[in-house]
Amino acid sequence: MSPSTTNRRRTAAAAAFVACLLVAGPAAYAAGAATADRDGPAAENIAESLSGTGLTGSGPRSGSKSGGHDHGTSSSGQDPDGTGSGTDGADGADGSGGADGADGADGSGGSGQDPAPEGQDDGNGQDDEAGNNDGPDQDAAAALEILASDCSASRLTAHNGFQEAPRCVSTAFGEVADAERSPSLLITEAPDRVAPGEPFSLTVSTRNLVRDRFLAAAQGGYYVESSLLDGEGLQRGHFHTACRILADPAEAPDSAPAPLFFEATEDGGGGTTPDSVTIEVPGVDQAGELQCSSWAGDGSHRTPMMQRANQTPAFDSVRIEVG
Repeated sequence: MSPSTTNRRRTAAAAAFVACLLVAGPAAYAAGAATADRDGPAAENIAESLSGTGLTGSGPRSGSKSGGHDHGTSSSGQDPDGTGSGTDGADGADGSGGADGADGADGSGGSGQDPAPEGQDDGNGQDDEAGNNDGPDQDAAAALEILASDCSASRLTAHNGFQEAPRCVSTAFGEVADAERSPSLLITEAPDRVAPGEPFSLTVSTRNLVRDRFLAAAQGGYYVESSLLDGEGLQRGHFHTACRILADPAEAPDSAPAPLFFEATEDGGGGTTPDSVTIEVPGVDQAGELQCSSWAGDGSHRTPMMQRANQTPAFDSVRIEVG
């Protein structure tokens, strides 16, 4: 064999060996690196450093929304059974849709202001990314160890729009006004003492509450519609007033009995400027210490949400001696 032929064969063999290294080398390196990342001391150290911090927990990944609408009516005036007062021909929701029916955590602390979820409020109460309302932020859910954000894992019967419990409500919370437009309420006038059966009046002032939305609870409008803001970013809804005798003024009362007086006010008024509404109470026959309370509600009777956890809800109470 001539020297030139031998040299050519050696050159070809060397080129083939180099080609094999170029193909197999990176794959072998990647496999080794993956094994090291999974099983090596560095991974063990990272897992150990996160242990006990809450950062290794897991939370819900997403909610779900579905459901159509039906037509509901509302009324205004005195309404002990939740049928409401005035007339509102707007549509009601059927309670089959929505998500985020529960909130298992509160990120309070420091200033008391919770960070806004990504892709939500842009200053006008609307969602900048309407398609991303599928549950809480995943990283936040893991850190807070949120127990539930919808009814998918609940053992309770689904809520149907009527005043029945225990049930699980899947209706989305809906729109929340910014702090400067959050509704507020105050009872500004009330008597200190009345005789049994004596009629009296209460004066209630509201701010940032547009009193134009009321889905009659007795007709299946309870907790079925998400919270809605008007074009100015103000809460749409109404307010309630109720009076009850306190069995023992020194302890929290039983919440089950129906109040001696109840009225829902949805009169088309309200706005950014505070105004006043007079509530006429026909009188209470039972003697004792009477607690009269007023509180705002959205169109489906929930107390309006607030931007921050440390804001005071739109409610007030007074005590009146009967006897």
